[in-house]
Amino acid sequence: MITTRPAREDDEAALAKIDERTWTPAVSPAPAPPAGTPFFDDGTRPEDVLVAEHDGVVAGYVRLGEGFGVPAHRHVRVLDGLAVDPDRRRLGIAGRLVEAAVAEARRRGARKVTLRVLGPNAGARRVYERCGFVVEGVLRGEFRIDGADVDDVLMARSLA
Repeated sequence: MITTRPAREDDEAALAKIDERTWTPAVSPAPAPPAGTPFFDDGTRPEDVLVAEHDGVVAGYVRLGEGFGVPAHRHVRVLDGLAVDPDRRRLGIAGRLVEAAVAEARRRGARKVTLRVLGPNAGARRVYERCGFVVEGVLRGEFRIDGADVDDVLMARSLA
């Protein structure tokens, strides 16, 4: 059974391990987090994260941010991190997490949810599309990863 819930401080080790196991240049232009990097910090608080459990075990997370810190952007939330334990993929966990994040964004008064995904990350793009996100823009060759230009795809879902 898959359930979602708000993250707790005691999820730290499990979430850090998922980050460690899922990072590749195909999913992030940022460098891999060094082993032992804490999951929660000034930029990621438990209240910013929803966790999926599969049969009672932490199986993935989604991070929901506020975006730009200006009043004119308060109606937008940003899905700025999604990861599922590689041993628990293809169970529908990613989709459940995205839908939980959308519901939480709506609960917080959002009228729109945005995200960025690397162009070659077809699996993630399919999940987002199934959850109602559409491409709003593409920054062509925005990143140089492993010697190749990689597009940054901007997607959004209207909640209005």
